[in-house]
Amino acid sequence: MPSVTVRNVPEEVHRAIRVRAARHGRSIEAEMRDILESAVKPQGRVELGSLLAEIGRKVRLTDEEFAIFESARDKTPARAANFE
Repeated sequence: MPSVTVRNVPEEVHRAIRVRAARHGRSIEAEMRDILESAVKPQGRVELGSLLAEIGRKVRLTDEEFAIFESARDKTPARAANFE
């Protein structure tokens, strides 16, 4: 796993991180990993399947409408990609 060195961290920032780490019961290094991860992780990311399921629940398809979609669905099994 890669490592990163951060130089010239202001004393008040280091102190705040140390206090935050103590509050969370973690080392400063573990707290820094958590801070970095939460900074780059997308917030409120919705996966496509979840979004489609939510839309389906809101629309409230009838059994007949659902059957139309089901009959039009491609039921062919997916094939693995071939890069040759």
